[in-house]
Amino acid sequence: MREPAWRRTGKTPDYRFSLANERTFLAWVRTALALLAGAIAIDQLAPEIAPTGVRILLCVVLALIGASLAVVSYRRWAHQEQAMRNEAELPHSWLMLGMTAVVSAAAVVFAALILLRP
Repeated sequence: MREPAWRRTGKTPDYRFSLANERTFLAWVRTALALLAGAIAIDQLAPEIAPTGVRILLCVVLALIGASLAVVSYRRWAHQEQAMRNEAELPHSWLMLGMTAVVSAAAVVFAALILLRP
């Protein structure tokens, strides 16, 4: 795999900041994996939690959010790295707010399904 062109611009940032940025990226990837694992677990371990169509829809939505989070987390890592290399302000990201909303909404939906289960 080729090194991205932006890695040859600016100056190499302090390795501590690069490693901290990488740890943040890995944390987001773990969150993406957790969403995927949650989708699989709900489908396989709790088939009675909701009607089949609803359960499958919820699982697919969680899996797609996990997949998109993995992609977005790489882009976020790259933008942060570029900013550090060019001594620019770190870019703002709506990712944290978006993930908070998604996880909160999922918690409310699943809590309602659990409480309303016959």
